[in-house]
Parts: sequence; structure tokens; C-alpha cells
Amino acid sequence: MSLITVERKILEKNDEIAALNRQLFRERKIIAFNLVSSPGSGKTSLIENTIQCLNHKIKVGVIEGDVQTNLDAERIDALNVPVVQIVTNGSCHLDAMLVRDAFSKFDSHVLDILFIENVGNLVCPAAYDLGERMKVVIVSTTEGDDKPLKYPAMFRNSEALIINKMDLLSYLNCSIAELRKNALLINPSLKIFEVSCTSGEGIGKWCKFLIEMSNHDEKQG
Repeated sequence: MSLITVERKILEKNDEIAALNRQLFRERKIIAFNLVSSPGSGKTSLIENTIQCLNHKIKVGVIEGDVQTNLDAERIDALNVPVVQIVTNGSCHLDAMLVRDAFSKFDSHVLDILFIENVGNLVCPAAYDLGERMKVVIVSTTEGDDKPLKYPAMFRNSEALIINKMDLLSYLNCSIAELRKNALLINPSLKIFEVSCTSGEGIGKWCKFLIEMSNHDEKQG
């Protein structure tokens, strides 16, 4: 029972900081996306493709979360986009305080969108609010079509699903119809995008969605 109490206190403190982050993002008119997936699903590749597709139409910043290395941050930095790396040294998720500290490094930048690339894990990040506007879960066709059933909390807590590696579908035992059905069974309101970060398929539709969200928030401003 004591373990449950400790976990509850940790989550309550995290939620308090997440609320402060959300207020800060709102004041700065930044839409923050928390990108979550299992390792290798293509989060960094998606961010790279998105940045290139947007072509500076809107200003993007990236927080990279990784267990050990800064390799992903180096890839984003090569695109001349402001990026801050968080190395968790073994922790399986980002928390709101880590994001708050990382975001402070963006003080000199005016941003429209902030991508937070979480640690590759479909379990722990589901419980941690970072103050994001939207949690986006990414799966790849190589993972099969039953991920939503195996990790329902992540799909329930997300607002958008990106199915990556569509170019490999013909080589795999994965049904997109089944994957979509399983995802919508867990969360009927999920916005679903089918993309390939290799061929570029579907990236334009995803970017159009981001631009529409940015324009909508600006008008609501």
C-alpha cells in the first residue's frame, strides 16, 4: 500500500507542474505535442519529415527524450531547428519537471509548435502528463495490428494515432483495417494518420492538420 501512496504523490506533483507547463505554453501560444511510441516506431523520422514538409511555414522546436544518447537531437539540429536533449539515464519516461527545465532553454526562440519526443515506451509515459496540448501515439506496421489491445492506456490517453512504415505493409502480416478497428475500440475519437517516413506518403496530410491546429489556436488567441 505504501508503494501506491508514493506513486500517487509523485503523479500529483507531476500534474501540478504539468498544469504550469500548459499555462506557459498557452501564454506563449505554443501547441505542444507529446510523441509516444515503442522503440523504433519512427518518432524522430516523423519529426524530421514534418519539419521538412512544413518548410518553415510555422516555427517548430523539439525536446528530445532518450535513455542514454543525444543521437536523435543531433539529427534534428542538422535541420536548423532549435532542439534540447533530455538524457534520462535509464528512466523509462519524461516527466513535467524535465520538460519545464528543457523548455527554459528555448527562451530566445518564438515557437508555434513544440514536439516532445518521449522515451520509447508504451507503458510508463501513458501516466505522465507533460502539459502537452495533445498526446500522439505512433505505431509502425512492423509491430503488428494488436498494439492497441496490448497497451490500451496509451491509446486511451492519446488524441491522435500515426501508423508509420506504410511502405512495408505488403511484406508484413499486419492488417491496417484490424489495427484501426482495435485502436478505435479503445478510443473512438482518435484521429488516425497513415504515413511512411521513407516514401513521404501521408506526411502532407499530417502537416495540414498541424497547420490547421496552429491557425485555429491563433484565431482563438
